[in-house]
Amino acid sequence: MGLLVEGQKLRGTYEVERYLGEGAFAEVYRVRHRFLGRQAMKVFKMTGMSLQETEAMLDEAILLSRLGHPNIVRVFDADTIETPRGICGFFTMEYVAGGSLQQFWKSHGARLVPVPVAVDILKQCCRGLAIAHGENPPIIHRDVKPQNILVGYDATGIRVRVSDFGLAKRVNPLTLLASAKGTRSFKAPEALLNVGSDSCAGDVWALGSTLYLLLTDRLPFAADADTVSPERFNLPMIPPSRLNVQADALLDQIVFGALAVDPKDRYPNAKELLTDLDRWRPRSRETDLAVATSGDDAKSVLGQNSPPDESRARDMAGQAFDLARKQGKLSEAADLMEESFNRSPEQREDYEYWVKLWRRGIVG
Repeated sequence: MGLLVEGQKLRGTYEVERYLGEGAFAEVYRVRHRFLGRQAMKVFKMTGMSLQETEAMLDEAILLSRLGHPNIVRVFDADTIETPRGICGFFTMEYVAGGSLQQFWKSHGARLVPVPVAVDILKQCCRGLAIAHGENPPIIHRDVKPQNILVGYDATGIRVRVSDFGLAKRVNPLTLLASAKGTRSFKAPEALLNVGSDSCAGDVWALGSTLYLLLTDRLPFAADADTVSPERFNLPMIPPSRLNVQADALLDQIVFGALAVDPKDRYPNAKELLTDLDRWRPRSRETDLAVATSGDDAKSVLGQNSPPDESRARDMAGQAFDLARKQGKLSEAADLMEESFNRSPEQREDYEYWVKLWRRGIVG
């Protein structure tokens, strides 16, 4: 049984709409704020804690509120609520209907994510993390991965928010290092070998791994989601351009710079990686159209794939258009259409225009 149930009213302000998922420490729900509309609510599972311990669980919310940036998920509220298991801490944040980058990536099916899109996503991630890395002392995320990057749409197109700063930590101001935490398949070699060596460069490694995944449908250094042995870094890394015709020599150079095994040879922080990503330009339209698929096992490196559900995707699109015709429902229509994108590769290219229009407040 979850901590909350659909239809439940909380503090006279929120109504629980649906359960979204959970991690080791918290459950996440979509809720509707009485005045501000849809938000995501993260409720911590820990109960029976002192006020001081509960406040410590809300460190993530405090950190996010201070880092405010368009590419970092926004926090709106933080407090405690009564649940069937006792009093739990919670905070509310932006609800991103499109879900995670992992869902976005998988929604392309056997197709590779277009390289200009992949680069734009990474640039937005870098802009958000550059704010954290620029703090004094720097704040490192320690768990950058596709599941912790949210991909939605605003009036201009795709907007990315880095989320889940639950493991984020300020580095030691003298060594610029912190203890290593996070998902092993996206951890830098030095963090796997030494638990006290996480850094901004470690976040860059995770960004590089994410970019490599988007470009090739593989993880670098012949890794898969279950690979944890540091010995894999002795193997050569295949340049992205050998696996994706849209990639070029500059993009290879950038990826290798983000994934240098020796941290001294790696981009030291997200800002430096962003500088080189800003230099990259797409190739010709003919080259863009040349990429079709990434093979029969596309999108399998991060676990089991759900098959496309074309029928459900079409139904959701139809419901979205019906909602858009109702006064005050454009935002919900856009949310529903974004959700449909993850069920069918064709949905995104067919209806992305409408989502951007609705996010501008235009019915169309």
